[in-house]
Parts: sequence; C-alpha cells; structure tokens
Amino acid sequence: MILGMDTSSDTMTIALFDNDAVIGEYTTNLKKNHSVRLLPAIAALMEECGVKPANLEKIAVAKGPGSYTGLRIGVTVAKTMAWDAGIPLVGISSLALLAENGLYFSGKVVALMDARRGNVYAGVYQTDKGAMKNLIPDSHIALTDLLEQLKQDGETKTILFTGTLNEQICLTITDILGERAVFASSDYTYSRASSLVKLANKLPGEPADNFVPDYLKLAEAESKWLESRRSE
Repeated sequence: MILGMDTSSDTMTIALFDNDAVIGEYTTNLKKNHSVRLLPAIAALMEECGVKPANLEKIAVAKGPGSYTGLRIGVTVAKTMAWDAGIPLVGISSLALLAENGLYFSGKVVALMDARRGNVYAGVYQTDKGAMKNLIPDSHIALTDLLEQLKQDGETKTILFTGTLNEQICLTITDILGERAVFASSDYTYSRASSLVKLANKLPGEPADNFVPDYLKLAEAESKWLESRRSE
C-alpha cells in the first residue's frame, strides 16, 4: 500500500495505491493554503478507502522543484508519516509528474513551472517503451535559453508543453518555436498523485531521515544571505 502526495504547486493531489492499482485519488487545483488542507484530505481519503496507517508500506512525495512553501508542506508531512511508520519514502520529480500528462505523445514533452523573471523550472521528456525518459535534466533556466536549445535540436517534430502555460509563457514559446509548439489542454497541465504512486511503486525508496527536497534554486532570501556571507 502506497500513499502519495504532491503540494509543489497550486495543485494539491493525493492518492492511494494497492495491488497494482490506484484505489483512491483526491485532487484540487486551487490557490488555497495546502498546510490546513493536506492532513484532513489524507485522513478523509484513507477513511473512504478503508486504509489505516498501519496498512501503509511506502510514502511517495513530489520532491521538487516548485513552490518553496508548498514543497515544505508536502515533504514535512511525508517525512513525518514515513518516519512514524518506519517505512520508506520515495521522492519523484515534480516535473516528471507533469510530464506524465504526455505519456501517449510521440514527441518531446516539456514540463514547465514558472520561476519568475523570465525563468522556468523545466524538464524535457519523451516516451520510451511505455515510460517517460528524461532527455534534458530538470533545471532552473531562462525560458528563452531553453527554447533556443530545443529549436536547434535538428528535428521537425512537434513539441508538447505542459505545466505553467500562462499567456506570456505561451507567447514566448510560439515566438521562438512557431508551429512546432503544441500546448496541453487545461486538464493536462497539472500533476496527479495517481501518476506519483505508480512511479513510486517501481522504486525502493529511502529512509525518511535521509530525504531532502530538490529545489533546483535557492529561495531568494537564502541566496541573499549566502551572498552576504561571501562578501564578509
């Protein structure tokens, strides 16, 4: 039995997996505080599915990148539950979860999260033997730099974009890639914990004490603090 959760963006999604099947899933895509909603949602889903904490064999969580606050909420809950139960914790890239929306797309799939100031968190994936393969490692990068890299790949196939697809990001993508760019419909631009638990089922996990989120970039306050320390 696996419990999975992702709070790395505005989406809060949780799921339960047992006997090679998702037995329950709860997903909201709202700009609301995950900190007051996550634990009640987990409790409600577990009760609805007849699952007790003692039944859990593994916890899965989106490990980042994403919202610093959101990531900390999900990771803290996941680590606490895994530690209390003495069971493994599996971390899955938030961008890999977004890329699962393009599992049946034949070309490259680009998962994006807005990182502000013209930057994005991005990962490039493609289906390989029924699973998503990471072609370009997840990174914090200027959107235009990423698009120029994709433009020069020597291919003509369309590229599917999913994740944060606001007007400015879509305009920038179209300006550089033209008709090669296609955009996922709104129903396929956020992650689902059902994908998270399926991926986690294939991995052994690690002790909760060893787990750290993957921010890809320091928070602005942390970055400024480190810079001030270097200048002393």
